[in-house]
Amino acid sequence: MLELSEIRNDRHLINAIDWDMTPEEAVRLYLEWGNNWARGNYVIRSKDDVSHYFVVNTWRGFPVIYLVKRNSEEAVDLAKFEMPEELKARFMDSIGHNKGVYAVEGEVRDWLQNQLMREQ
Repeated sequence: MLELSEIRNDRHLINAIDWDMTPEEAVRLYLEWGNNWARGNYVIRSKDDVSHYFVVNTWRGFPVIYLVKRNSEEAVDLAKFEMPEELKARFMDSIGHNKGVYAVEGEVRDWLQNQLMREQ
């Protein structure tokens, strides 16, 4: 798995991140090909079409951020890391402490973008 610093130093990967991709949209685009014509202009045509995006997974009872690389054949976790404790608590409060996979939004997105853009 990649570390935050490795992602930060890979400009090609940074530029490939789709900050607006949600877990739901990724499923619709890559696993439900028949629905793609109905929304948006982006259509998956082959396994060469790839998205890189972040999700927050809370299935273990605490939030973990994953960088996912997805195409029509698979989803690969490229990186896994935790957010600061105070952000974890606010995030869990914001989702009612439910377990699931969530889009990276709001202050989590702001924190993550700041981490990836800062100088080492």
